[in-house]
Amino acid sequence: MQRKKTTDIRLYIRLLAYVKPYWRIFGISILGMIMLAITNPATAALFKYMIEGVFLTQDADRISQIIAALVILSAVAALANYVSSLSLHWVANKVIMDLRCALFARLLGFPSQFYDHHSSGTLISKFTFDVTQIKEASTSVLNVLVRDSLTIIGLLGWMLFIDWEMTMITLLTAPAITVFLLMIRRRLRRMSRHVQDSMADIHHILGEVTHGERMVKLYGGQQQEQQRFQQAINNNRRYTMKFTSAAVASSPTVQLITALALAAIIYVSAQKAAAGSIGVDDFVSFFTAILMILGPLKRLVRINEHIQRGLAACESVFAVLDEPVEEDAGTDALTEVKGRIEIRDLGFAYDQSDSRALSDINLDIKAGETVALVGASGSGKSTLANLLPRFYSISEGSILLDGHDIRALPLCQLRHQIALVSQDIVLFNDTIRQNIAYGRRDVDDAEIVRAAERAHAMEFIKKLPDGLDTRLGDKGSKLSGGQRQRIALARAFLKDAPILILDEATSALDTESERAIQLALDEVRQDRTCLIIAHRLSTIEKADRVIVMDNSRIVEGGSHADLLKQNGAYARLYMVNTETRNSHTGE
Repeated sequence: MQRKKTTDIRLYIRLLAYVKPYWRIFGISILGMIMLAITNPATAALFKYMIEGVFLTQDADRISQIIAALVILSAVAALANYVSSLSLHWVANKVIMDLRCALFARLLGFPSQFYDHHSSGTLISKFTFDVTQIKEASTSVLNVLVRDSLTIIGLLGWMLFIDWEMTMITLLTAPAITVFLLMIRRRLRRMSRHVQDSMADIHHILGEVTHGERMVKLYGGQQQEQQRFQQAINNNRRYTMKFTSAAVASSPTVQLITALALAAIIYVSAQKAAAGSIGVDDFVSFFTAILMILGPLKRLVRINEHIQRGLAACESVFAVLDEPVEEDAGTDALTEVKGRIEIRDLGFAYDQSDSRALSDINLDIKAGETVALVGASGSGKSTLANLLPRFYSISEGSILLDGHDIRALPLCQLRHQIALVSQDIVLFNDTIRQNIAYGRRDVDDAEIVRAAERAHAMEFIKKLPDGLDTRLGDKGSKLSGGQRQRIALARAFLKDAPILILDEATSALDTESERAIQLALDEVRQDRTCLIIAHRLSTIEKADRVIVMDNSRIVEGGSHADLLKQNGAYARLYMVNTETRNSHTGE
């Protein structure tokens, strides 16, 4: 996933598109910033009249008016600051929520190939870290950019009104500050990208260790993982410090440039005072305005680090949003699905540089037929099963369902016809009831219990304190492997799809449970097309046909009995499988 090099303006315009739905609240925030910016030059102007009233004319009425005006200005400034900050944070949080929702919706639509190339830790980092960087950058950047820019403009206007020559000296600092900021900009952006990437590495390691904590303990990998994590967090520290060193250098540099300009202004004002061309009140008011500019100027200088951090985060997040989702241009409509599958000249490779996972596959599966795929690991069995629901895009040939090319079918319609139970069981940290009824909103408890009974899952569910309401923990950690597999089978039984794919669906079951499940599968296979992938060949002896695969091709096909008589690849596999099973039984 490569980040597109986009101009800063385009990135911010794209980010502001997420602000558009909340333009009213955003407008209130901008109005508050404008009000706050107006109070600053007004305060500087009051100092001129305060000097006149206190030291020159000693007008008591004017002094009272100035004090009242100062109090009112302070109250207006405080209220404007509160309203603008609160409104801006409200909008920013809404934008971040929308970005996270957009990211999540995109993740749900990515093809399986996307997840083959991107770790979960990297993707989680974009939700938890990168998006947060956008929030912080957008709030502080917009707040400073609008409020402080308007403040400086207002103060400069007042300074021009007092003395244009000294104001022009002040403005001469702008080119020098701009050149310096442009020099430091690229380093800030580059280091910010490195910080984000290092945070993704940290999330990745944390995810792997928490998922595989038993293997880490069993194989004594604690020190290895500690070193790996130490390196990742040290990389994050180094890049953060490089970013910080560049960022903190900006403030003292600008202060030095400003001090030189201030010295020049003092010299010029001293000459003007000696010549009588500037009064004490104007001088004090002018310098008050300069002092009031310093704070906003420092914040505007430091805004560069927030901008670069935010733009780097925008690049990262928008790169995910720009990734292509699954192709879903099918328009053919399925009415009554019988379940006939025709595979024509099918070829597939996971990546262009990889060897082919499938080559010249031709296979007809009748509606209601049970077909078993067998062969050594890596022969292409699971790949073929993954292509049927279009988890991956077909690169050569075609697969037809009831005469329709599956690429011409809408994905939701195609996948609605398929139930899958794989060796890699996916359970959610929810109740057993919700896991069995996953994706279904129109089922009642009676249907859930019936599916669980058919999968022989009610035997252990009844023994749990909360029964169907028992929460399973992360990835079903509270259940054994066989229990998890039976929950997955119950889910498939409940879906009652015309096509059932069983990819090592009984691999985690003990012998007794497997026999019970086989009886249930014999029942559920009636009147539906069933595709079974199994290493234990004893489980597929009742299949209508057995297809033997080797080196990405089909090498044999027929019934269990016919293939044994041929004494070919299947017979050799069956012999090895039987010997292995017998040796395990003997143990």
